[in-house]
Amino acid sequence: MIIAPPRFTLAPDLEISRIVTGLWQVADMERGGRELDRDAASSAMLDYARAGFDTFDMADHYGSAELIAGRMLARVAAGEQAGARRPVAFTKWCPAPGPMTAEVVREGVERSRRRLGVEAIDLLQFHWWNFDHLAYLDAMKRLDDLRREGVIRHLGVTNFDTAHLNVLVKHGIPIVANQVSLSLIDRRAAGEMSAFCLANGVRLLAYGALAGGLLGERWLGRRQPEEGEIADWSKMKYRRFVDAAGGWDTLQAILVALDQVAKRHGVAIANVATRWTLDHPAVAATIVGARLGENDHRQSNLASFAFALDDDDRGVIDAALAQTRSISGDCGDEYRKPPFLTASGDLSHHLATMPRLYAATPIDGRPERQRVSSGSAFEPIAGYSRAFRVGDRVLVSGTTATNGVDEVVCAGDPAGQTTFILDKIAASLAACGASLEDVVRTRVYLANADDWEAVSRAHGRRFGEVRPANTLLQVGRLIGGYLVEIEAEAVAPQEAKR
Repeated sequence: MIIAPPRFTLAPDLEISRIVTGLWQVADMERGGRELDRDAASSAMLDYARAGFDTFDMADHYGSAELIAGRMLARVAAGEQAGARRPVAFTKWCPAPGPMTAEVVREGVERSRRRLGVEAIDLLQFHWWNFDHLAYLDAMKRLDDLRREGVIRHLGVTNFDTAHLNVLVKHGIPIVANQVSLSLIDRRAAGEMSAFCLANGVRLLAYGALAGGLLGERWLGRRQPEEGEIADWSKMKYRRFVDAAGGWDTLQAILVALDQVAKRHGVAIANVATRWTLDHPAVAATIVGARLGENDHRQSNLASFAFALDDDDRGVIDAALAQTRSISGDCGDEYRKPPFLTASGDLSHHLATMPRLYAATPIDGRPERQRVSSGSAFEPIAGYSRAFRVGDRVLVSGTTATNGVDEVVCAGDPAGQTTFILDKIAASLAACGASLEDVVRTRVYLANADDWEAVSRAHGRRFGEVRPANTLLQVGRLIGGYLVEIEAEAVAPQEAKR
C-alpha cells in the first residue's frame, strides 16, 4: 500500500515529492477581485503536506498563492506539523523585459521572499517573455549572485527552450531545473530538451501532464465542447494543445487507450497519464494543480505510484499517440507568440507592448534611412552601426556573442554563442520594424571549421522555416577570440514602412 509519494533529490540539499502541488489555480479562483481565505487555503496546503505532498509550486503572479504559502509555512514553523519535513516552496519570478540591474532583480526576489516569509527561497524559477531582449542573461547572473548570498537556495527556469537553456548552462549559471509542459498530448520536452538536461545535470519539472484535467474520465466519450463551455483558464489553454495535436477525436483516441490501461491496473486515467510523464528519465516530478478548498486529490494522486507501465501498456498508448500530430517548436514557444494562455489568462496583448532592446534613429535629411546603435563604445570610433535600414532593406553588422562592454557569452561553446548572436540580430531587426522571419541572407564566420555543425544546427533552429540565402566560412581569426560572427540582411514587411 502506497502511503506517501516517492521523493527525488533535485539537489544535494533539496529533496522534493515526485508529485508537486501546483497553485496556479489560485489565480483562476480569485478572478473578479475575489481573494481566498488564507487560513482556510493554508489548511488545505497543510493537508497535502501531511500526506507527503509537501512540495508546492507557485509564481509571483498566481494571485495570492505566495501569501497563502507564507501563511502555511508560518503555521509549520509554529509547530502545526511537528515531526514532519518542512514543506518546500518553489516560486517563479516573471518580470517584464527591461534592464535587469542588481536593484531590479533584488526587488523582485525580495517581494516573493517577504510574501513567503522565508530566509531563503528553496527554488527560484526565472521566466523571460522575449529572448530578443538580451537582459535575460543579466537577470540570471544577478539571481546567481543572490544565490551565493543565501537569499536563494537553488535556481531554475521555466519555459526555456533548449537553445537558451544551453546559453545559461554553458555560461556557467547553475540551473537545477527547467519547468516545462510535458504530457501525452505535448511531447516536445521528451526529445532534445530531455537529452540536454540528462547530459548537463538539469531536471524537468513537468506541468500539464493531465492537460488541465482533459486527460480524465470526465471527458471520455464526451462530444466536443462548444465555444464557451470550457471556462477555466487551465482547460482553455490545454484545449489549444489538443487542437494542435489533432483535435477532439485525437484526444478521444488517447482517452480510450488510457482507459484500457487504467482498468487493467485498477487505477484512473489521470494516474496512467501521470505515470507516463513521470517515467521519462529527465523528469524529476510532475506538477498537478490543486484548487485549494474545492477539491482534494491526495489519495487519487497516490495511485500513480501503485503500478508500473509494462510493454503491453506502452504498446496500447503508443498506438494512440501514433494518430497525433507533433506540436511544433520547442518548449515554451507558446508563451512568446499569440495566442497564449497563462495562469493569469490570455496575455497576448503583452507581446505588442514588450519593450525593445534597441531603438532606430532617423538620419537627419535622409528620412528613408535609420540606424541602430547597441551602445558599444567602438561603434562611433569605427564608424558603424549595429543595424542600418534604408527603404525596406535592413542590414545587420557582423555580430558576436558580446554582452555589455566586454563579456564573452558561452566562451568555448559555438552553439551557445550562435544562439546569443541571433538574439542580438533579432533585437536589431525589431528596432527597424523587421524580424528573423524577414531575413533573406546570413553570412556566418567561424574561427574553427570543426564547429560548423553545432553552429549550423543553432542557425537552423531559428531559420529552419525561413531558410534564407547563407554563406558559411572559416576565417583566419575573429577579433576578440570569438568562435562565431554572423551578419544578416532582411527585407522589412510593407506595413513596417516608416
